[in-house]
Amino acid sequence: MAAISSLNKKPALSSEMAQIHRTSQLRNNTWAFILGFSLLFSDLIAINASFVGIYIFHIPEILDNGLLLPADFAPVRLFLLLLNLAFSFALSANGLYALRRGASRIDEAYKVFMAISLATVLGLVINALLPQFGSADLPWTPMILVLSWLTAIFSTIALRLLHRRVVFRLRAHHGIDTRRALIVGTAEPGRLVWATIRHTPALGYRVQGFVSDEHPVGTLIDDLPVLGSTNQLNRVIQITQAAEVLVALTNNSQSDLLEIVHLAEDQAVSIRIYPDTFQLITNNEVSIGDLNGLPLVSVKNAALDNPLNQLLKRILDLLLACLILVATAPLLLLLAVLVKLDSEGPVFFLQARVGMDGKPFYMLKFRTMRTDAEAQGPGWTKPADPRVTRLGSFLRRSSLDELPQFINVLLGEMSIVGPRPEQPKWVEQFRQQVPRYMRRHKEKAGITGWAQVNGFRGDTSIEERTRYDLYYIENWSLLFDIKIIVRTAANLLTANQKNAY
Repeated sequence: MAAISSLNKKPALSSEMAQIHRTSQLRNNTWAFILGFSLLFSDLIAINASFVGIYIFHIPEILDNGLLLPADFAPVRLFLLLLNLAFSFALSANGLYALRRGASRIDEAYKVFMAISLATVLGLVINALLPQFGSADLPWTPMILVLSWLTAIFSTIALRLLHRRVVFRLRAHHGIDTRRALIVGTAEPGRLVWATIRHTPALGYRVQGFVSDEHPVGTLIDDLPVLGSTNQLNRVIQITQAAEVLVALTNNSQSDLLEIVHLAEDQAVSIRIYPDTFQLITNNEVSIGDLNGLPLVSVKNAALDNPLNQLLKRILDLLLACLILVATAPLLLLLAVLVKLDSEGPVFFLQARVGMDGKPFYMLKFRTMRTDAEAQGPGWTKPADPRVTRLGSFLRRSSLDELPQFINVLLGEMSIVGPRPEQPKWVEQFRQQVPRYMRRHKEKAGITGWAQVNGFRGDTSIEERTRYDLYYIENWSLLFDIKIIVRTAANLLTANQKNAY
């Protein structure tokens, strides 16, 4: 509250406060350099260990193929130096040393894959050019190259995960590499940003408070104070010594947003803008293009409207569904027997759900409730729900009850990734309540989805689920599907299934 009262004092900062700010900034910059350098060091360890280790292990194979090794170590040193430069360039060019807070591990792994693949090709080019500069080249076999490439990818990703875990621990428990931040906006987007940061201390943000025109100074919003209005933003930044401003507004014009950015950019702060996601996705479904240099605003077409993208998604569905059903066939048989032994009734539960284009289909699941469940009252499943059987509780928590839905995928009624299907009675209710709710029925329903991996399943906000579903539809890509599948698998393996009961 001292910061709040300070708003009414003279605008000049004391030399003591300025010195504290400079010291804090120097400390943060030092740690950012150390963490960035350690990440580069771990990458080079993984890459060199992979390429050198695989190569040394296969030297007998090289000699058996009649290939000659260099007579001295000088060509090897030169090649390794140039190879390390190539890898450092490729990794840096892919933005892998930006140390972005909250960056997706799957996106990072994809960038590592692309960077190492590019650098491996550069390494081959460098090796082929060495004789042109008076140095011997190194003999390779295709097997050595492929093994080195694959080992480098997996070892680099593994060490990066370890590095990330160390950084997260330093941020959460030791206050290292943290950043003071302000959130501009107390409406839903701003509160969503605060909730995300509040529940993820590993991001390293130390949020000082809100800046808002809707609430007076001193008001607590979700236990975080309002420190001033938007026209006081410059002063609030000075007093709190914030290093980052997170702008999360709703229903503001472009000029309002630019004015807020202008107020903050006079200070040495980073500015990040979080749009009103619901408004952006459900109302302003537009993209920016141009016609001979003239900017135009046009309606955005969903990626899955493209027949080629539909074919790619269907191929991924068929491949994974076949693989999973074959691999889990013994488990499916065991679960069928256990369901039958656990309680009276059929093994499978078929329920009408609304799918693509609003067409109903019967979704297949292992039965997890007693046969008289509907008579005990319809509705969402609650914790310790008396309708759920003993085995059913385990099946629901582990999501094993949904394994038969891969049969729905083979039949073309569902996709592996997509909006979760609802019962017809709920669809009719939701279409009246939620803007553009039926847009999610323009694509196939999914076993998992973007909303589910973000914790919106079961008895959660239908508005929030719709936001995530629409975001998925409007931003679909094959990589996005793979990312959701990997996150789903990770949640299952770590028992990180929110609202699963």
